[in-house]
Amino acid sequence: MSTDPAQPTPSRWWHFADRLGATASFLCAVHCALLPFVLALLPVLGLGFLASHAFERGFVLFACVLALLSLVNGYRRHRRPLPLMLALPGLALLLLGIALIDGPSVALHSTLVTCGGLLVASAHFSNLRLDRLHGHVHGPHCAH
Repeated sequence: MSTDPAQPTPSRWWHFADRLGATASFLCAVHCALLPFVLALLPVLGLGFLASHAFERGFVLFACVLALLSLVNGYRRHRRPLPLMLALPGLALLLLGIALIDGPSVALHSTLVTCGGLLVASAHFSNLRLDRLHGHVHGPHCAH
């Protein structure tokens, strides 16, 4: 069976998903770390929506779903647990930070989501690296 090189393969899609997840997680961490300092500037720049709790909740939920899908798929390809071991505590920190979004401490919320975002971004970068180094592991689940 021949494949068209112009046609994206499922592996290429997962590489894109990992890159998107790594970028989104990193941007989330930067957003959470810098938001307390630039809150006053966002409306002036027309970016006031970035300060809303609804945007943050939606962004974190999107990052969590994307991370789980791409990292589990990466594990199925390279069978290395490191990305998942980085992502699971990161996702827990993100979700805990979102649960405390209206809590008494903005600093605690910012710290939790920043650390969680950095862990999830690290998991995506690790997944990309492992996929590049080890690629596909042949086993009984292979279709070829």
